[in-house]
Amino acid sequence: MSENLIDVFHARHQGHADRPALLWQGAVVARLGDLPHHVGRYRAALRELGVARGDRVMVKAENSPGFVFAYLAVLACGAVFVPLNPAYTAAEVAVLIDDAEPVLLIHASTTAIPETPHHPALRRATLDADGTGSLCHLAAGLTPDLAVEPVTAGDLAAILFTSGTTGRPKGAMLTHGNLASNVATLHAEWHFSDADAICHALPLFHVHGLFVALHLGLYACAPLHMLPKFDAGAVIAMLPQVTVFMGVPTFYTRLLDHADFTHARAAPLRLFISGSAPLLPSVFAAFEARTGHRILERYGMTEALMITSNPYAPAARRPGTVGYPLPGVALRVVDAARADLPPGEVGEILISGPNVCHGYWRRAEATAESFGADGFFQTGDTGFKDADGRVTIAGRSKDLIISGGFNVYPAEIEMLLADVAGVADVAVIGVPHPDFGEAVVAAITLDGTSFDMADFQAVITTHLARFKQPKAVHVLEDFPRNAMGKIVKTRLREIYAGQFTA
Repeated sequence: MSENLIDVFHARHQGHADRPALLWQGAVVARLGDLPHHVGRYRAALRELGVARGDRVMVKAENSPGFVFAYLAVLACGAVFVPLNPAYTAAEVAVLIDDAEPVLLIHASTTAIPETPHHPALRRATLDADGTGSLCHLAAGLTPDLAVEPVTAGDLAAILFTSGTTGRPKGAMLTHGNLASNVATLHAEWHFSDADAICHALPLFHVHGLFVALHLGLYACAPLHMLPKFDAGAVIAMLPQVTVFMGVPTFYTRLLDHADFTHARAAPLRLFISGSAPLLPSVFAAFEARTGHRILERYGMTEALMITSNPYAPAARRPGTVGYPLPGVALRVVDAARADLPPGEVGEILISGPNVCHGYWRRAEATAESFGADGFFQTGDTGFKDADGRVTIAGRSKDLIISGGFNVYPAEIEMLLADVAGVADVAVIGVPHPDFGEAVVAAITLDGTSFDMADFQAVITTHLARFKQPKAVHVLEDFPRNAMGKIVKTRLREIYAGQFTA
């Protein structure tokens, strides 16, 4: 029996043909009964463009119904979906094309796309948020291909690129089994049903928007009320039509800043979920005071989808914590020797379970480094458990910055900026920011030769997506360093901690 995620969704949709599947800015664009025909046209288009089982299909586009149909069509083909942040520069995309070697690149008509002389067989198609583009046009004229390629739970469904301390991208390999097991678990833990409707304002290239919000809507037969992007006014206007809202902490701070976000507006919802970055206890408290709702915070990562969750019962949700490991997930807190630590002691978080990726695409060494002989995956995050097993995240051992819900890896930026003329050394850190959670800040020292700040800023804007660009640059006489000469980033964070919050 096929374990293709598309077959899982189809089985769940039996008896719900008339129920809306997808609404785009308030209008129904697909019902569950006709969803296979929408997806089938895109599947036929992918076939015309040469996509076969196991091929990688890379997508760099904004949210749209076409994005959803293209994603589901890729899975139906037995191919591998590779989403990219639309904000990536051409240089960033070129690196990922070299790594993933897709047969097809789907992108917005007006976006940064590199020349690819080393990939002459790479085909391209356009997909725009307004429903135009060559892929949409091609799909509209084809007879739906309703076939679903049989796969096993271990077959690859998606590659999502992340990075580490080296700054070199790594593609987390997620299988149909990873995706199916995680959505089934979340459906049960968060009490989803076909009585729900979801406000979806998250980016679809991200785990949160694609594998949590979208998957839960399709699995639960819960209509997905989608927006092109988060807009506080549009979300507030939509709240009377939905039962669940999923967001990142930045969404919640912006809702609280909006005068129209009232107790009455939030009252019809049963659940507000936050993830992708730490939620400040002060935001949790302000939200509860305004709405009466206690936000449910959870913990996940690209390589393992959702890992922990606060309890569904509102009284059991605690601010500052991410709850308990999900059913089927084993979570350990260990010391440097991988020995388990007692409750309350901070260590590195290791996990195992059906949600954990099968390693990194074409990176055997990185995969081996991340998985121990016991099969547990090293998350790179630090934290502790309390006596009841509830998890609190203490920090990120890999120096990761999370800004607006997006991962920023300092090493990648440091390597780029260190090559600018006149720069002697670079340190990139994250500091508290009232809107984005953390802001990227760069500190540099100069080597005494010619340095031009305008040229420096031009490198930043040309080569880095906006969410990675430093919001402040400090030129220092020297860095605080330890006895080994290593820059002490903790001291830099202390110095600039109040830059955006004082």
